[in-house]
Amino acid sequence: MHITPVDTEIKFSPDEIIVSKTDLKGRITYANDVFCRVAEMKTADVIGKPHNIIRHPDMPRSVFKLLWETLHQEKEIFAYVKNMSATGKFYWVIAHVTPSWNAEGAVIGYHSNRRAPDTAMVREISKLYADALAEENKHTNPKAAADAGYEFLNAKVQAAAENYDEFVWKMVA
Repeated sequence: MHITPVDTEIKFSPDEIIVSKTDLKGRITYANDVFCRVAEMKTADVIGKPHNIIRHPDMPRSVFKLLWETLHQEKEIFAYVKNMSATGKFYWVIAHVTPSWNAEGAVIGYHSNRRAPDTAMVREISKLYADALAEENKHTNPKAAADAGYEFLNAKVQAAAENYDEFVWKMVA
């Protein structure tokens, strides 16, 4: 099902937390009520679906490449993400994504908590993401596009901070 983005923002309270869990392939295994309300979907509509069902086309693939690389190193990541609801509306989050481990110490999935970000931070990160997306759009091959955007993103981040997490936290401070 193709959803056309619309220029209408969904806001949620700074006191609310959007929570989801996925399996190792990024399929949703849990979504809280806030996730479903903001994404304008029912729980039954999201369980078992790939988490990218809420991916907004304004989001560069390179950010998700960075996210997955970090998670595969069994590290947590904080990231600004623009998502899209079932009706095409958008909403920004500051996401904290972590691996989930079983009792034997093996990663069995991922857990994400998302909060409403500061509007000024969204304006800043939007510019960076638009530039990264423009770099990606110079390539027709999706992997080459993600790689080019990733290199661009890393160069911009490293000019301002040691890594993406530090970059995000400098924006928050």
